[in-house]
Amino acid sequence: MAIPETKERPIHVLAQELASGGCTAVELVSSYLSRIDAEDGVIKAFLKLDRERVLRAAEESDRRRAAGKTLSAYDGIPIGIKDCIVAEGETCSCASKILEPVVSPYDSTAVARLRAQGFIPFGRLNMDEFAMGSSCENSAFQKTANPRDPQRVPGGSSGGSAACVAASFAAGALGSDTGGSIRQPAAFCGIVGLKPTYGRVSRSGLVAFASSLDQIGPMTHDVEDAGILLDAIAGHDPMDATSLPDPAGGFAKAARNAPESFRGVKIGLPKEYFAEGGLASGVEKVVRESIEKAKSLGAELVEVSLPHTKYAVAVYYIIATAEASANLARFDGMRYGKRVDGKDLVDTYFKSRGEGFGDEVKRRILLGTYVLSSGYYDAYYLRAQKVRTLIRRDFEEAFRQCDVLLTPVTPTVAFKFGEKSDPLQMYLSDIFTIALNLSGNCGISVPAGIDAESGMPVGVQLLAPALGEAKLLSAAQTLMR
Repeated sequence: MAIPETKERPIHVLAQELASGGCTAVELVSSYLSRIDAEDGVIKAFLKLDRERVLRAAEESDRRRAAGKTLSAYDGIPIGIKDCIVAEGETCSCASKILEPVVSPYDSTAVARLRAQGFIPFGRLNMDEFAMGSSCENSAFQKTANPRDPQRVPGGSSGGSAACVAASFAAGALGSDTGGSIRQPAAFCGIVGLKPTYGRVSRSGLVAFASSLDQIGPMTHDVEDAGILLDAIAGHDPMDATSLPDPAGGFAKAARNAPESFRGVKIGLPKEYFAEGGLASGVEKVVRESIEKAKSLGAELVEVSLPHTKYAVAVYYIIATAEASANLARFDGMRYGKRVDGKDLVDTYFKSRGEGFGDEVKRRILLGTYVLSSGYYDAYYLRAQKVRTLIRRDFEEAFRQCDVLLTPVTPTVAFKFGEKSDPLQMYLSDIFTIALNLSGNCGISVPAGIDAESGMPVGVQLLAPALGEAKLLSAAQTLMR
């Protein structure tokens, strides 16, 4: 059996190799499994991986190709799945003990759409428990390491997805982004991470953290691959009441046809994102170099203001925890998941949730319950929703002045395990990504360079208006060239 080289091989390159007969789907999947055997003992990206299942899927793909009945150009390519996105017959624990034994009876819409194109859902990827965290240290089962430096975190909550792609354990992966959980780990691991417009990708089958913020998106080696996966999973879904009816598609084409220059493009630089002292020196150097690169490619740089950005972290941690408190109320040890019997009903609730949830999840449930409680709802939750509207209007005004925004993704490079033990320090890791989720717009993190001191990747973030993914991917591709 030929074992093809898979390290950092983009989806569109693998598709060409499969089409030309350079390798089979079985050989491709086997090569990824060999890499996982060799390296995942250190990285720990996967919580579960059913080898027999994925090899059977690869065999079926090869039979379709031999019969001239491929489902798409990407038939037979494996894609890792974050453990909060359900896949039929697979466990979906959300990296939590309370859901550890749960096996999904159906596919999420995103996974079903991948299967419809012949992509192979490839294992269950580690994450912060219920997507609550910025480092992948909050998983109930294991800590995932950054493939660029195993002493450092991969970011979170989609840390397993980012590490999977960065280590070339799969051709791409799906993550979910509630406050930066795709873009931040993508920047930490030196890959591409796309957060689509809210409602662009169905949330049916995504275990909810904060329902008005969550969005599934792709994590890949390059921008074109992000477009390929978005083409596969985007579009209206009647199973999701928040799914947008707008036509979706042409995203990979937008990346492939991106111009060589930024002539005629206005790139906005939000002054609040470049405040003195807000960035580590190495990160700021790389981001400034990206700005100069964009300028050299013909971009017109425009300073814009997002004045309510300073409230974004506070607003996010009120709204997100409030919605988490409501969403996680269903995990009570009665209907499904972990159950610890007590002396009566209330005691069973306490024991099941006490043993089933980790510290960070408990912290956010408590915060959310508090801000929704009688006497505090108006003072916190209602006020946060009003400020959220102001944040969205800031973006609307900024996009009247420019085509896309360019910002840092994170204040620092990936930090070492245990370095941010203070929850407030950890929350500030998402300071540059949170506002985008509150506004519902789309954004992408692309690798921009290396921090000279640590040798770790640095990403830059491009932001576009709602439903502006084609424009966003085109700009990202031009910048990466």
